[in-house]
Amino acid sequence: MNQTAVILVNVGTPDSPSVTDVRRYLFQFLNDRRVIDLPWLLQKALVNLIIVPFRAPKSAKLYQQLWNENGSPLLYYSGQVAAKLQLRIGDSYRVYNAMRYGNPSLESVLKHIEIQNYKKIIVLPLFPQYASATTGSVSQFVLSKISRWNTIPELQMINHFHNHPAFIEAFATRAAQYEVTNWDHVIFSFHGLPLRQIRKVHPGGVTCNECLCTTQSIEAGRFCYQAACYETARLIAHKIGLSANDYSVSFQSRLTKNWMSPFTDEMLVQKAQAGTKRILIFAPSFVADCLETKIEIGEEYNLLFKKHGGEQLQLVESLNDHDEWIKGLVQIIKSNSDI
Repeated sequence: MNQTAVILVNVGTPDSPSVTDVRRYLFQFLNDRRVIDLPWLLQKALVNLIIVPFRAPKSAKLYQQLWNENGSPLLYYSGQVAAKLQLRIGDSYRVYNAMRYGNPSLESVLKHIEIQNYKKIIVLPLFPQYASATTGSVSQFVLSKISRWNTIPELQMINHFHNHPAFIEAFATRAAQYEVTNWDHVIFSFHGLPLRQIRKVHPGGVTCNECLCTTQSIEAGRFCYQAACYETARLIAHKIGLSANDYSVSFQSRLTKNWMSPFTDEMLVQKAQAGTKRILIFAPSFVADCLETKIEIGEEYNLLFKKHGGEQLQLVESLNDHDEWIKGLVQIIKSNSDI
């Protein structure tokens, strides 16, 4: 009998690449108070009157590029991971796949779990590095729903796994097909965040530079997104035999200049103009290929790099449903479980 429910949660994807479905997805995503943490009225006006109406048609074209014979890669791989994990982890667990925005919705999964009378629920947001806009949003949503249940089971939230040996090993295995010594440079590109969200993690106005977030592992770094990103890069680099001079850390998907830097696109231009011809690039804030990996890096950044003199930009594929990642998930879950 299943005693523990395991909910794997990813950010989500539109139901289709149509403008209507993309608009619906963006509306739900960007109206999350943790994603855009501006004053309520300003957020509503900005999202619903400016961002969604203008961004939906452009994003729909990108999603049309992303969609393949399996539909959305993120949704496809999320389903594959849940199915493979179920086979490997055993009958004491029941694995569920959910999306914070879109379908299968986290709310519908929780409603189903509520009537199953599990003794324990483990929630694993599939965001390696903790951020309020991702893991924090999932945690808040889950707690708000479960708190209303008549019978509340034991609840375990796995808030981060950026430094878990199994996660690092999975990315190192993914990179094994590319001989790192054959590349001029390696870049670890992480999804960016507004600087104001990074500052909120450090009370008293202390900056990341002052607490050494970018250079060494610190206890507070578990919940500092920037610290976690740099630690992820250091651990993967060490695992695959890179020295500090062999790689750089950068941040992609920015909306304004007031986001985390250095920016990946600008770094690629600088590297190309300086004579760097071949770059291997990781995206370790994503565990499944998606718009940000396949299109932003694989298509847009690839063209940008070559436009400025680069010759080859090779993306290390995300973990997707690789067997080493499934094995790693078992370790991550069981290391956070009493079973």
